[in-house]
Amino acid sequence: MRKFVLIAPALFALAACGGAEQSETPAVDAVTTTETNEAAPAATAEISGEKSFAKCAACHKVEKGAPNGVGPNLHGIVGKAIASVEGFAYSTAMKTKGGNWDEATLDAYLENPRKVVPGTKMAFAGINDAEERKALIAWLKEQK
Repeated sequence: MRKFVLIAPALFALAACGGAEQSETPAVDAVTTTETNEAAPAATAEISGEKSFAKCAACHKVEKGAPNGVGPNLHGIVGKAIASVEGFAYSTAMKTKGGNWDEATLDAYLENPRKVVPGTKMAFAGINDAEERKALIAWLKEQK
């Protein structure tokens, strides 16, 4: 059985190499181009805040009235006072941070939580991509 497993791929490789007849289809000597006014599709897919939230969903919910999880419910978080979600046990560092979750604060926190709030309980390392953070924050703003 072992010999068959080793020999079979070799036979297929040899079969692919041999004896092809000359094709009757002529080779293409020129390439025809057509100009259009349509924009070319983006090289990468648009970043989706909702898809990015999948990284957060193991610990956070965004549905109104959903219970807190490992992290607080983020429904309506944009503009809310930091450490103000009722019923969540925040770290001392987060409770003493002060301020509001505005877009700039969220952006900095999502990039590097431990740098913005040393001592935070959030174990997430952060999101390096600025466009992804922007998309996530825009999506969070809609969750109200």
